[in-house]
Amino acid sequence: MTRRPWARRISVTTVSVAALAAMAAPAEAATTSSTAGAAAKVDYATWQQDCQTVMNDALPYLKQRIAAAQPGEKQAIVFDIDNTTLETDFGFSFPQPANKPVLNVARYAQEHGVKLFFVTARPGIVYWPTEYNLEHDGYDVSGLYVRGLLDLFKDVASYKTAQRVGIENQGYTIIANIGNSATDLSGGHAEKTYKLPDYNGQLS
Repeated sequence: MTRRPWARRISVTTVSVAALAAMAAPAEAATTSSTAGAAAKVDYATWQQDCQTVMNDALPYLKQRIAAAQPGEKQAIVFDIDNTTLETDFGFSFPQPANKPVLNVARYAQEHGVKLFFVTARPGIVYWPTEYNLEHDGYDVSGLYVRGLLDLFKDVASYKTAQRVGIENQGYTIIANIGNSATDLSGGHAEKTYKLPDYNGQLS
């Protein structure tokens, strides 16, 4: 994938920035489902704690797997974006803040030679502001996959699986796939999957 300097990205249209801002709108009724079916509003602290719990499971595996890399093996991790790597539903700002538990794991991986790929259902019109946002927050973006016009009419899970196949075809071993939705993780083509909370689909 050709990387372009930010100097060439400042021409992003107003409509693309507006589209990204719309994605950053807070969820109106995020709810938990962990206790007796009683719906309670999910606050930021609870979400962060739940994300940290998942990343506490992921990090020991990643440390072990990275250390056990075979000679010449090209390791990669695939991430979703909204409410996975970025705090999409818990504030309205640009750049959107990083989801810190995930960023900490990503930083460990990239500091140890693992390439980070981002596969999102966001439309192609917000490619450049999305890439800028991720890099601004500290993610090393080796590849960012957004949906083209034809992809918007395809099943999201199938689209995301196809992108992971494409990453493997570049010679990478996907040692982990991290997202907050079943559509991020289904379809295989990753050694391990880690699901962050979406509270029964209440988070995007």
